[in-house]
Amino acid sequence: MLRIDRACYEAIVAHARRDHPDEACGVVAGPEGSDRPERFIPMENAERSPTFYRFDSMEQRRVWREMEDRDEEPVVIYHSHTATEAFPSRTDISLAGEPGAHYVLASTREPDQTEFRSFRIVDGVVTEEPVEIV
Repeated sequence: MLRIDRACYEAIVAHARRDHPDEACGVVAGPEGSDRPERFIPMENAERSPTFYRFDSMEQRRVWREMEDRDEEPVVIYHSHTATEAFPSRTDISLAGEPGAHYVLASTREPDQTEFRSFRIVDGVVTEEPVEIV
């Protein structure tokens, strides 16, 4: 189960809405081993695409180094889908490289509501998990 505080949830949704029609992406860091998403880190979609996202390699290196310096890890890795449901695509699954992370998708395909779902992706296997906003 993903437990995420309302402020992080709202920040992810706001980022997804702000970047629409392009996909938004980022991470929520938390203390190593805690499984607590605490620090929202919006990132730039280097692809600037409505159908694909990729972290800028320099920004990703900087963010991951900063997390390491702060004894944090990426608890949530998020991105948005702008025209499809909030479910990992084949590309999303193939690029999922953090087996301990919650992969959150926020779909902005409907203008007045955002579908928000979380998944574990390990060795190509996708498992949806409940989300509790606290």
